[in-house]
Amino acid sequence: MDYMQHALSLAKLALGHASPNPAVGAVVVKDGVILGDGYTQPPGSNHAEIVALQQAGNKAQGATLYVTLEPCCNEGRTPPCTQSIIEAGISRVHLAMIDPNPLVSGRGQAELHEAGIETVLGEHEEAAQELNETYVKHVTTGLPFVTGKFAMSLDGKIATKTGDSRWISSEPSRRYVHNLRHQVDAIMVGVDTIIADDPQLTARAGRDGGQAEKQPLRVVVDSKARIPTSARVFQVPGRTVVAVARGHASSARMKALSHDHTEIIEISPLEGLVDLRELLRILGQRGVTSIMVEGGAGVFGSLFEHRLVDKMLVFIAPIIIGGEEAKVPVKGKGVEKVAQALSLTRIKVDMVSNDILVIGYAPS
Repeated sequence: MDYMQHALSLAKLALGHASPNPAVGAVVVKDGVILGDGYTQPPGSNHAEIVALQQAGNKAQGATLYVTLEPCCNEGRTPPCTQSIIEAGISRVHLAMIDPNPLVSGRGQAELHEAGIETVLGEHEEAAQELNETYVKHVTTGLPFVTGKFAMSLDGKIATKTGDSRWISSEPSRRYVHNLRHQVDAIMVGVDTIIADDPQLTARAGRDGGQAEKQPLRVVVDSKARIPTSARVFQVPGRTVVAVARGHASSARMKALSHDHTEIIEISPLEGLVDLRELLRILGQRGVTSIMVEGGAGVFGSLFEHRLVDKMLVFIAPIIIGGEEAKVPVKGKGVEKVAQALSLTRIKVDMVSNDILVIGYAPS
């Protein structure tokens, strides 16, 4: 059995629950028998290693631990995992990757070495890195990992000339997106998307479409505070942030939008619009490690122009919309030559029902 692969499968169960901590899986093995396994619990609760060690109990003496991320050696919301591993009598630890957190970053492995525990590094490292790409970005830069997502027709349209967009993507694709919403800390859209579509921007669970227990933060980029007070983002569970450009939104409008579950953040203007780099910095400081941007075309244009997107997910439906006035997914200034275009790397292409899903990463 591939025990590290099993640990990675467990780690995926922590996505959407562990943030701002990394999603980690751990397995305790002895003589080919799994004695304990687990994954990161919500912040303030046990880390994956502790869950697995508690299951193993005294049998952990002389066993091997497989963990998808270097165990922490610092005191945070919980005690350091390295000390628990040492006290349990673990003889060998397989680490998929080093924790890039400056408070750990090799110190956890060194502490295990000093206690006489053998360590093996790098097993399924690429998969572990991808699993925690949001954590890695946030802990090393202070900024959230930004994923852009849109659905379009084969001819590159996201809506007809009248603005109708329901539904371009298939129902399985929309369920896929709701699962992604459950995993991220925040969803971001521009105010034009709210005005045109009035989305809820919630994560819905199961085939019945009920609201998931955990809801992402909703972030609306609205330079002049034009969002209607009746918008559905204000009527559903969870919190909403409206980011306005300082000096461009009236105090009366901002006061009208403020209530218990809504916060207005004034951001320095950039060419009369919200400076998205500053907005991301503020959200990162608040512990938002991941954001999924779902439109509109103006927001995507600004994000691409300033190279603020880390990853893209594009659903391509097998339909043709046509029309010069039909809506496109990205606006902004654009580039003058094809050679200047943003070229994605590490491309993956999958099928979700009849839709093509293209996943790619922006160059570092």
